Amino acid sequence: MGNLPSHQILRNLAHKYGPLMHLQIGEIPTLVVSSSRVAEKILKTHDLAFADRVEFLGNKITMYDCSDIAMCQYGEYWRQMRKICMIELLSAKNVRSFEHIRNDEASQLISSLKAAGGGAAASGGAVSVDLTEELRKYSNNMVSRAAFGRVNEEDRDAFLKLLADMASSEATLDVVDLFPSLKILHPILSRRNEFMKIRNIYDRIMDRIIDQHCKNFARTKQGMGESGQEDLVDVLLRVKGSGDLQVQISNDNIKAVLMDVFIGATENPSAIMEWAMSEMIRHPNVMAKAQSEIRNAFRGKEKVREADVQELKYLKLVIKETLRLHPIVPLLVPRKCREKCEIDGYEIPINTMVMVNVWAIGRDPEYWKDPESFKPERFENISAEFSGTNFHYLPFGAGRRVCPGISFGLANVELALALLLYHFDWKLPNGLNCDELDMSESVRITVMRKTNLQLLATLRDDPSLDI
Repeated sequence: MGNLPSHQILRNLAHKYGPLMHLQIGEIPTLVVSSSRVAEKILKTHDLAFADRVEFLGNKITMYDCSDIAMCQYGEYWRQMRKICMIELLSAKNVRSFEHIRNDEASQLISSLKAAGGGAAASGGAVSVDLTEELRKYSNNMVSRAAFGRVNEEDRDAFLKLLADMASSEATLDVVDLFPSLKILHPILSRRNEFMKIRNIYDRIMDRIIDQHCKNFARTKQGMGESGQEDLVDVLLRVKGSGDLQVQISNDNIKAVLMDVFIGATENPSAIMEWAMSEMIRHPNVMAKAQSEIRNAFRGKEKVREADVQELKYLKLVIKETLRLHPIVPLLVPRKCREKCEIDGYEIPINTMVMVNVWAIGRDPEYWKDPESFKPERFENISAEFSGTNFHYLPFGAGRRVCPGISFGLANVELALALLLYHFDWKLPNGLNCDELDMSESVRITVMRKTNLQLLATLRDDPSLDI
């Protein structure tokens, strides 16, 4: 769609053609929704009619015939796997059980920054930091420990490289998706072999990890998580062997679900933190207000607990405003019409792909005052939660297919952001002014910064606080 990201181009088209547009993307009939009013009809009123997913070639191969939760078709298998996810994997209890991992990895993040530049930060000097890489490392390590427990670093590093390759490969549709009838072109232009290579590498890594978990449990009757607790692989293997499932699951299904967890819990939290820090750098008054709240709340404490972080009201507003301007999946995961229905007087045929432009909805001037400005205070008087009940604000979608991992991802974001703002003062390098920060987006499914966020960090030491 050109040099601009797709969500920006589609917003511009919606200004000309309206909030409900029909596009023909290759041979795929596509509906693009760009207003909260129409989004509510798709995601709430007719949610069931649009509960299916479009099966793209890359997903079919790398996600084991789309047997993950995000991409599988609506039905009994999806209901079962989502229930497992909500009750067994990412329940509030399970999210709390990973608190010690979050604390440890957040401490490692702060220690790494203090040690940067040969310890210049710890000596009170400003040190140049590639915050993008540091935040990705933090997110990757956090979810690796929660999912795999005590696995060797070689497998962990190989897995994380694989995720990056996968994100790059699936950023654009394959010729098989765009032109399914032109079979003569498929052997020449399709990237099937590229997807199969990713799948085969993932198989080798995950087969080894699953085998380690099975042998460990047979020997110790304990999980491979921290202190013998269950990690996510242990949980899925236990559920698989319970005999209580209506639809039996295989190791391939487990691999597919774990891929969902990794994609959602590595790129998404690091991108949220990256955009939040970028916006605060551009708006020093917001950063100062957030730092004041955090430093007052943590003053005199020997150790920060997640309960302390939950009291940071302004930081939560900063995160909400960040996700209004920078939803990580700006077009959501495309839905597919599974039964004919009527939207705004138009009959929508079965198999139509539907994209909801939540990036455009979050910047709609009909609802948001001064929509392009970063103003966390706007959420003081607006009821807008992440669960998708306010259709003007849909960073994680809504309805049956709303993101199931919201609480897991946000817990990782809040703690790390709070500690970054508590321990360090931040500014742009090379004497750049705050309004000179490049905010260009990368063109891919999830919206990341186009360039890494390079900042100067100056330590604000508090000897009373044990990180």
